[in-house]
Amino acid sequence: MADENIQGAAGADQQAQFAIQKIYVKDISFEAPGTPMVFNEQGNPDLNLNLNQKVGKLADDVYEVILGINLTCKLGEKTVYIVELEQAGIFGLNGFDERNLDFMLGTYCPNVLFPYARQMASELIQAGGFPPFYLQPINFEAIYAESLRRRAEQLKSVSAPAVGNA
Repeated sequence: MADENIQGAAGADQQAQFAIQKIYVKDISFEAPGTPMVFNEQGNPDLNLNLNQKVGKLADDVYEVILGINLTCKLGEKTVYIVELEQAGIFGLNGFDERNLDFMLGTYCPNVLFPYARQMASELIQAGGFPPFYLQPINFEAIYAESLRRRAEQLKSVSAPAVGNA
């Protein structure tokens, strides 16, 4: 079990603590609908990657973070394979203010989970008889910043007064 002290993130008076309690696969699926004929196909595959993340509070200072990966490989109109994976972890986060807690759950936890998800996806694809595929690193900080920007825009549109002709 990893245990790290994050100093300064929650203020000078208290020490923030981060602990990985468990990492596990929550859901997994691999489909190769065109096999075995697809093994003889030639061409450049088109890969489509979708990421999603869910956070749930399990108890005081304990959270489940789920990193979802959906990877679809197509050759022309034919689907070569589909990988659907939910890599999850239970994390203890104590002493963080609300802003830093949100940041840790939105960036640090997915960064911890990603190498496990990448490895599992690669193993599934190879076990399906296809060449190795390695997901490139993901900048979760940039994704988090974009989600903050979208949240701010939604708040503006909700709180903006309606303009109408009277």
